[in-house]
Amino acid sequence: MTNRTAYTNARLLDPATGLDAIGGLLVEGTKIADFGPALFRDGVPEGVERIDCGGACLAPGLVDLRADVGEPGFEHNETLLTASRSAAAGGITALACLPNTDPVLDDVAGLEFIARRAREVKLVKIFAYASVTRETAGREIAEMGLLAEAGAVGFTDGTSPVTDAGVMRRALSYAKTWGRTIFQHPAEPSLAAGGAMNAGEVATRLGLKGISPMAEIIMLERDLRLVEMTGGRYHAANISTAESVDVIRRAKRKGLKVTCDTAPPYFSLTEVDVGDYRTFFKLSPPLRGEMDRRAIIDGLADGTIDAIASDHAPRDQDVKRVPFGQAAFGSVGFETLLPLVLELVHKEHLSLLGALDTVTRRPADILGLKGMGRLAKGGAADLVLFDAERPWKVEAEKLASKSKNSCFDRRPVQGMVLRTVVDGRTVHSKAD
Repeated sequence: MTNRTAYTNARLLDPATGLDAIGGLLVEGTKIADFGPALFRDGVPEGVERIDCGGACLAPGLVDLRADVGEPGFEHNETLLTASRSAAAGGITALACLPNTDPVLDDVAGLEFIARRAREVKLVKIFAYASVTRETAGREIAEMGLLAEAGAVGFTDGTSPVTDAGVMRRALSYAKTWGRTIFQHPAEPSLAAGGAMNAGEVATRLGLKGISPMAEIIMLERDLRLVEMTGGRYHAANISTAESVDVIRRAKRKGLKVTCDTAPPYFSLTEVDVGDYRTFFKLSPPLRGEMDRRAIIDGLADGTIDAIASDHAPRDQDVKRVPFGQAAFGSVGFETLLPLVLELVHKEHLSLLGALDTVTRRPADILGLKGMGRLAKGGAADLVLFDAERPWKVEAEKLASKSKNSCFDRRPVQGMVLRTVVDGRTVHSKAD
């Protein structure tokens, strides 16, 4: 059996180099052997498997900055196997999972468990964050040195913000020693506790307790002062407000080592979509107003917001089919990530290469995953083949994720993943 595969008649896209051309790509084993407009001009050599892409887009596989995979401890929501299948269906070839599991990923054994299960599942590449503090309790800093040596791609308490300023200051300093970044979910608890949705007219009309945008902004402002003090590397997750974008923009102008991401709900939806207490739209941070949504798009367009994460958060029906105030936060996101990013292209907010950059090269660089998120000779053959124009409708019950809590259920989208390839192996095909 040949271990060489020729992808012909493809629209090659590589945000890292600006490549956008019709051509071919050759995979040998697990690596990209060659690619370019002139490749296969004289035909495909004998003994090479040929895949005619039919003019579809062939790009680096998506790299997802943030996912809740459920295992260990919450397998009723998702397992590493179902998460991998869902990610592969979304064109994601590598993802970083949060440490908010049971037990929390705050020791070497936890990281080794994720690595072993990822090898057993053998679909997409799964990396893990370690927690900043033991049990994500916000008090005692975890053994960062050991965890970094064991492969932690960064440190975060996941959806639990590090609220103690002294702990955050020490964490930034220690993480810098090991060349790692602190990933923060900025939400000041005294302003967010008990809230169910964005504070404002809609929350008042629905009789729901609101979460002030200040909860996000104040914690960002505090953290960035600490970044300036320590020189540490800081990443703000899930930016959702206009003022947060301004805060990050100013920090970057000052030269601080700061990056940030957002997720599709924050440029695609607003608090109005909560409608009549629709719990699948209960997210953390909450959906904001229209001006915030527009500011997020502007932040993506000018590069202030570096990346787009799926923020995949599977939840079973028992915690979603309840009154809005009692419902859990979160929405699945792997399989809707690419079409919603492409929505920014179809609406002419971003170029195609610019949009892909937010889900390929940039998140890979933020995580320090060398060589990932780009097409390179000798690099890993992690690829996504997609039709950027093909329309389809999201049907939550058909998603590969074990949970079906999609806030984009029934939404018409444009852009379909046709094939996902990891280390040269096809791990998802539309024909499957």
